Amino acid sequence: MDNKRDILSLLRSVAAGEATPEDALLELKLSPFEDLGYAKVDYHRSVRQGNAEVIYGAGKTPEQISGIVAAMHNRGCGNILITRIGLEAAEFVSRTAELDYHADARLAVAWPRTDTPSLGHIVVATGGTSDLPVAEEAALTAEAMGNRVTRLYDVGVAGLHRLLSKLDVLMSARCVVAVAGMEGALASVVGGLVNCPVIAVPTSVGYGASFHGLSALLSMLNSCASGSAVVNIDNGFGAGYLASMINQMEGLPSQEQHKEASQP
Repeated sequence: MDNKRDILSLLRSVAAGEATPEDALLELKLSPFEDLGYAKVDYHRSVRQGNAEVIYGAGKTPEQISGIVAAMHNRGCGNILITRIGLEAAEFVSRTAELDYHADARLAVAWPRTDTPSLGHIVVATGGTSDLPVAEEAALTAEAMGNRVTRLYDVGVAGLHRLLSKLDVLMSARCVVAVAGMEGALASVVGGLVNCPVIAVPTSVGYGASFHGLSALLSMLNSCASGSAVVNIDNGFGAGYLASMINQMEGLPSQEQHKEASQP
């Protein structure tokens, strides 16, 4: 069982007499997780949270990453996100899995699905070109989770007219991810222009007094713009994931809608 739809289908089969309760119980027992020794793969992540487990590649061997990907693929998972994965590990995984690797973002999608929807509208904006690796991690994460993403790169406050020329794009977004290093001012400016949530991502880009992103982090945390939240330094994945949840919230069916859909 990889998602809520599969579980609902199984329960409806039991209700229709097409499967026994014992069969359903066995199927559900096999679902929660698989112990690979070095990892416990959580197959119920998508049931609880809407998206499959994401593999954090840093610190894992290529063999471990490949083993987790294989286990997830064997259970029907696709669009398997692998973050912070280097070229050597990606090349190893690609020997046994279909892999879409993005070296700039250090992110890969194993067994990418061609039927991934493109819902709503998320804008990912950066202060400068140097912020692109973190921004691409956010954008690619959101796209893999079924969102439409527009990239606005190099629109920092040092040339404010560049950002203001894209106001129509910003105003059409359901969520904006603002990625910036240095003093991190982009998030505050964007937060003062749009009527949707802004996710601020400080990056470790900048000279000595930026303290590897700490300066941008503190600036974003102290922003006077309402409706903005801040993730950790260089955490493009976290921003992309949260933006996806915000973007798709209106599309989530309520419990009452579930009940109505199950009735003949």
